Amino acid sequence: MLIEIQELETHAIDFDERIAPGIIDFGTDIRQSGDLNSVGRAELVREHHGKHKLINDIRVTGDLRTRLEMACARCLDPISHVVTRKFDLLYRPQGSDAGREEMSVTAAEAEVGYYQGEGVLLEDVLREQVLLAAPLKAICREDCRGLCPHCGRNLNLEQCTCAEPIEDPRWEALKGLREKLDSK
Repeated sequence: MLIEIQELETHAIDFDERIAPGIIDFGTDIRQSGDLNSVGRAELVREHHGKHKLINDIRVTGDLRTRLEMACARCLDPISHVVTRKFDLLYRPQGSDAGREEMSVTAAEAEVGYYQGEGVLLEDVLREQVLLAAPLKAICREDCRGLCPHCGRNLNLEQCTCAEPIEDPRWEALKGLREKLDSK
């Protein structure tokens, strides 16, 4: 759904979108396993830049909910994760801030996005918000033992029979230093 400036000039746009899995690409590590439901509103915000320049910002507010599937960061088993998020975003025309003096960015300005052309694609807004709400490293459970670094077996399911790792001789100097510190 394209949120167009031209339509926003006449009225705000309310949306109630249901996006099926596979429509939005979340990359290779995250897969949408349930419908992405989002309800919200888009409206035009006119902002003064200088004495005579008026720019059209797009404000998008709403909330979303979906179910994601991703791999456990320790054992690589699939995890199902429900994502819910409220958002209040502001998009400016790309290039509207160009040419201004370099200055520090306030926290509010860090939340500003930019759009090109006729408006903003709602799917792009939702994709960004889902990725921000998804955990960086999801784990299947707190006591997940992960994979054996030598044979790759899932240690949650079975114990591996790998031999103890041989210590790297390059660490001997640090090991000796640690022993000296511990003996004091």
